[in-house]
Amino acid sequence: MTATDRSIELINAAAQAAADKLAHDIIAYDVSDVLSITDAFLLASAPSDRQVKAIVDEIEERLSKDLGAKPVRREGDREARWVLLDYVDIVVHIQHSEERVFYALERLWKDCPEIGLPEDAKATRGKAAAHAEAAAGRQDGELL
Repeated sequence: MTATDRSIELINAAAQAAADKLAHDIIAYDVSDVLSITDAFLLASAPSDRQVKAIVDEIEERLSKDLGAKPVRREGDREARWVLLDYVDIVVHIQHSEERVFYALERLWKDCPEIGLPEDAKATRGKAAAHAEAAAGRQDGELL
C-alpha cells in the first residue's frame, strides 16, 4: 500500500507552506505500510517557538484555503515546542529544533519511503545545522 494521491497533495501543500515560513529540514515519509491510522508524516523544525507557531498557522491556512482540509486534531500549540496537526490522511509534526534533535523521529521512520517534496522544501535540508552553528558562533563571540 502507498500513500494516496490526496495524501501526497496535502503533504506537498504543507511542505511548501512550511518552506515559505522558513522551516528547517522538511522531510516527508510514506508510513502507509506500517501504520493503519495515516498515510504520511511531514516533519519540519524551527529555531524558536514563535516561528513554530507561524509555520503551523501557515500550513493550516494554506491547506484550508487551497484544499479544503482542516485538522481533526491540533496538539502542542500552547507551548509551541512540538505541534502536531492531524489531518487523518497525513500527520504534520512541527518541532522546535531542540525537540527535533532529541526525539529524532527520522530514526523511527528511516525505513519508510521518503515522499518527494517541492524544491523549496528540499532546499531546507541542513538549515537547522547551519543555524545551530551560526548561533553557537554568536554565543562564542565569533560573529557579531
